[in-house]
Amino acid sequence: MSKKVFVSGCYDMLHSGHVAFFEEASSYGDLYVGIGSDRTIQDLKNRKTINTERERLYMVKAVRYVKDAFVNSGSGIMDFAEDVKRLKPDIFFVNSDGYTAEKKRFCEENSIELIVSKREPAAGLPRRSTTALRQECNIPYRIDLAGGWHDQPSVNKFCPGSVITICIEPDYEFNNRSGMSTSSRKAAMEMWHVDIPEGDRETLAKMVFRYENPPGCEYVSGSQDAIGIVMPGLNRLDYDNGYWPVHIEKNLDAEILDFIEDCLWMVPLSPRTSDYKVLDNTNIDEQGALRLARATDRCWQALLARDVDAWGAASKDSFYAQIAMFPNMTPPEVLECIDLYKDKVKGFKISGAGGGGYLILINDTPVENALKIRIRRN
Repeated sequence: MSKKVFVSGCYDMLHSGHVAFFEEASSYGDLYVGIGSDRTIQDLKNRKTINTERERLYMVKAVRYVKDAFVNSGSGIMDFAEDVKRLKPDIFFVNSDGYTAEKKRFCEENSIELIVSKREPAAGLPRRSTTALRQECNIPYRIDLAGGWHDQPSVNKFCPGSVITICIEPDYEFNNRSGMSTSSRKAAMEMWHVDIPEGDRETLAKMVFRYENPPGCEYVSGSQDAIGIVMPGLNRLDYDNGYWPVHIEKNLDAEILDFIEDCLWMVPLSPRTSDYKVLDNTNIDEQGALRLARATDRCWQALLARDVDAWGAASKDSFYAQIAMFPNMTPPEVLECIDLYKDKVKGFKISGAGGGGYLILINDTPVENALKIRIRRN
């Protein structure tokens, strides 16, 4: 009997990359496709699909490599879980940007082999991705490399400190609530639609910050998010008892940005849950703020020196300083994922305020099944 192979995804705007993925998956056995529902895509991506779930199901079923397809019955990033338990596939086939430790654990618990796609286009055809084809928005995302939380007066009132950010190209459609500044990016999209306009970058960042934080809002989003998506390259934001940095140091040195791209890897985690409360159980004091500030200073110097060992060590110090003050950043499932990698890489942290999103890894050799990013430079 042929093995059963399962894949899951959105499959909106069906293109040759999807078909090549189905072809590769079907080489392992009979292929069954689980499709994310319209509601799930809305929750994860904060947007509607171009084609409804009925249309997507019709198109996927029409592909000759597909044995059968259905709309996943669950919700969230693991919306397929109950369907897979009923299907009992031998193989779960995923793309590199769809690989997560949670899926790996799910497969182990259900005796399913997990295989990651080589993601090669069909002979003579270009590489295709839905994100590239949509071209709906060229507004970047951002990653904070160290010092996160020092953009909040609740921390920087104890001790001046910095946040280090990089502005990254939207090559992936990062999940909502993933610590990649998706809410600030959404605010920028509501104002400017598809790209950052011409103008003074700090002024534009202030526009995003004010738009996202109107008077009377209960929680003020950190300004590092707005600055991180608007200002290209590598930036150090210095805070001293306020929401806006007193100084911004910009760096567009090509060798430094190449170094960061070469040594930074991302592993997807589940998005933060809607009831996630990172500000519960905090332990913010002068000692913790100073520890975070010093680790961030070391991280900045390591980046300028292109010293991966020093960067990795400083990144870990910054991360541990954060979670000492904000322990809710690392729920058990995040700690489990960190345990899988912490002894294999130079350094690590988690994206944004934690609770899920992405595990950021620093290493000068490839990390299996991890994503790569491009830094916006212009």
